[in-house]
Amino acid sequence: MGLSLTTSSDQHAKGLLLTAIGGLTLTVDIPLIRLADGEPWSILMMRTGTTFLAALVIWAIWRLFTPNAPKLIPGWAGLGVAALYGIGSITFITAVFHTSTANLVFILAFNPMFSALLSWLFLGERPRPATFAAMAAMVVGVGIIVGDSVGTGNLLGDMMALASAFSIAGAITLSRASGRDMGFTALVGVLLPCLVAMAMVGKSGYHIAEPWWIIFNGAVVMPISFFCLAAGPRYISGPEVSMFYLLETVLAPVWVWLIFAEAPSRNSLIGGAILITALILHSLWQLHEGRKRRAAAVIRHPA
Repeated sequence: MGLSLTTSSDQHAKGLLLTAIGGLTLTVDIPLIRLADGEPWSILMMRTGTTFLAALVIWAIWRLFTPNAPKLIPGWAGLGVAALYGIGSITFITAVFHTSTANLVFILAFNPMFSALLSWLFLGERPRPATFAAMAAMVVGVGIIVGDSVGTGNLLGDMMALASAFSIAGAITLSRASGRDMGFTALVGVLLPCLVAMAMVGKSGYHIAEPWWIIFNGAVVMPISFFCLAAGPRYISGPEVSMFYLLETVLAPVWVWLIFAEAPSRNSLIGGAILITALILHSLWQLHEGRKRRAAAVIRHPA
């Protein structure tokens, strides 16, 4: 039994490391999109196209060395996960160009709460009272941010940010439910937004002033971050995976402020502070509860 507990702990640690790498890498996504200085559909086409090609190359090399490489799309669950990541990419790029970076990443921080709700509805993992309290605080925070955007032209972007957070939470929950390795599925899922973007660019024309930024983003940043974050649910819970998306919430506005001198609005900072405080407190509570459960398990089943 002691060996089983050790193996479980190792798997959990592996999941935490994977998602930490993915979350940290993702923090440079928005700055790179902004640096490319392009039209939304052109950016989406270039970003997803290079991500898709990079994924195929990496997968082919992996298959060359071992037949145990993960499947690109593992069954019907894989198709669902790919579709949700694809929808998330479209809504995310739309949000980048229709709201501030601070609003976008603060609203994306709602991802863990969406994951907790979906896990409750579809996996029977009922949130505890502390999670409900955190959700209530986050609803208030998002309300302040979105309320600040009414009448400013940012409301569409804020709604797209919420849609993106929900799509990613859905993909994480479905991955968790299937128990399959979805590392490459998130990358293959970008084919849908790529095809949509190609059709739109065909009508409106192509425009990216600095394409190398977006090529680097699609070929390096996206494969690393998407693969690690999509593989995480195989080892840790959906809400835990979602927490690592918060690295983008904290760091992306800092990078944008340093590069573009884009300062968040007062209401955006207030709402974001509520979101981050609720999530930090909830994360600390989760860690404390997790240690208590593991300690209790060791006492019940000594090695």
